Amino acid sequence: MTSNKLSVQVAINSWRLAVERASKIFSSLTEGELLKEVAPGKNRLIYLLGHLTAIHDAMFPILGLGDRLHPELDAIFVSSPDKTGAQLPAVEELRKYWDEVNGKLLSQFATLSADEWLQRHYAMSEEDYAKDPTRNRLAVLLSRTNHMSYHWGQITLALK
Repeated sequence: MTSNKLSVQVAINSWRLAVERASKIFSSLTEGELLKEVAPGKNRLIYLLGHLTAIHDAMFPILGLGDRLHPELDAIFVSSPDKTGAQLPAVEELRKYWDEVNGKLLSQFATLSADEWLQRHYAMSEEDYAKDPTRNRLAVLLSRTNHMSYHWGQITLALK
């Protein structure tokens, strides 16, 4: 296995582990627990479920893996903070979206070669990529894994 392939596989494995940890928590929480705030006056756990789902869904076009599955989630979970009065989808619907988005992403990750992971992502221009080739698809995967882990930590603390 080449070092590029090995590096990509390590990153995908980290993603998978973070998704599995978050999935375990999200699937085990009651609706009441999902209404808990991370800290007083801060995001509720249900908001973080929707937020992470929307952010992961946005990875499809950024990575060149196709169209988003649920772009409608952005208005509620990305563009607006929690508790702005927006009608949230039902818990079971959000859980279904979470599983759907992350399952499809993981299967799509396997369609990219190690060299493709090191190519530019589609939220930047060719010119910008030429200036900084570290801003590639793999960097997106790593940053989204870190983002998910950050919120996973918040969730864990909120449940203590």
